[in-house]
Amino acid sequence: MYLVSGLLGGFLIILGFVWLVLRQKQMHLWIASYVIQQFRSRPKVTAGPIHIFFCVTDHYEPAVGGVSYEQECARIEKWMKNYPHIASRHRDVSGRCPQHSFFFPAEEYRPAHLDHLATLCGMGFGDVEIHLHHDNDTPEHLRDTLHEFKTILHERHDLLRKNPESGEIEYGFIHGNWALDNSGGAGRWCGVNNEISILRETGCYADFTFPSAPDESQVATINSVYYATDDPLRPKSHNTGVAVEAGRKSSGDLMLIQGPLGLNWKSRKLGLLPRIENGELSGDNPPSKERVDLWIKTHIHVQGQPNWIFVKLHTHGADEQNMAVLLGEPMDRMWTYLEDEYNDGQRYCLHYVTAYELFQAVKAAESGVALDPSFYLAKFGRSFQATTKNK
Repeated sequence: MYLVSGLLGGFLIILGFVWLVLRQKQMHLWIASYVIQQFRSRPKVTAGPIHIFFCVTDHYEPAVGGVSYEQECARIEKWMKNYPHIASRHRDVSGRCPQHSFFFPAEEYRPAHLDHLATLCGMGFGDVEIHLHHDNDTPEHLRDTLHEFKTILHERHDLLRKNPESGEIEYGFIHGNWALDNSGGAGRWCGVNNEISILRETGCYADFTFPSAPDESQVATINSVYYATDDPLRPKSHNTGVAVEAGRKSSGDLMLIQGPLGLNWKSRKLGLLPRIENGELSGDNPPSKERVDLWIKTHIHVQGQPNWIFVKLHTHGADEQNMAVLLGEPMDRMWTYLEDEYNDGQRYCLHYVTAYELFQAVKAAESGVALDPSFYLAKFGRSFQATTKNK
């Protein structure tokens, strides 16, 4: 009797410890989805190569840390000088160098910074999209902010692009502080419950905010490309949605393209607890071979098109500690490993893409096509054309 009671007590202590860890890391928000995915059968690829679309999205904030304008400029200049140097040494299956998508914060707009980034992107090294930090906002003010900033980016800096059918300026979006659709704790960092509808109305083609773990804004839907439908009366309408599927029409209000989220059992804290893998590139979490393998193994794809794998990573690239990774040897090694292991042209074809091109690849897969995706990148990719022209 005492033995049974002791065992039960020990079990409850362990269970309580596990739950405490889950709560501290906000893992209770998504761990059930992760466990279900681990037991679900892996998608079976068809004959032909597996196409890997590799995208780095940057919450690019030159003013982070409240630095001086001179330091902001120094951060930009370092990217202008070093990124072309390191990226030009690498090529994907079509001979294209790695692409970097700069999501620039509307509230930190400085014309000179965007002029420099536009030059870098015009050289074929990436693209610019919209990032936004806001708090206690209103729908009217948010709508005006997004419309004004996208217009400035397009008309003043020749960035973004117009929808060929509607003529409207389109943009990709990452929410500051991860709090999309008022999903921050206690309603902080947003304030607008119908934000998803406003994003759609103002020309947002897709959101790239997630995953946000271990932040409290993390959604239950993980490792997915899906459509969210807005509930204008409640926050976090994107917590669940409808998966994008080949041959099925789009639905909902906004597409969300997520990066990988899971557990890295090969990298453990104290040799016991697995680390959370959330696709972040930083000074504290640099890329590695095992992380690259895990991103690809996560197999984010459009349902019905398992041969196209989408890898979306995120970073805060204006921070000096992170720049040491993004503009130095760690990224150089990562790209080399990708090209050596996942770009033989037969089993794997590697495609370096911008956020917009990743979206277009998703739409192509959704339409049910099975051709070489290079055709779609050439058709829709603004920076692809620039790179081809400058080769």
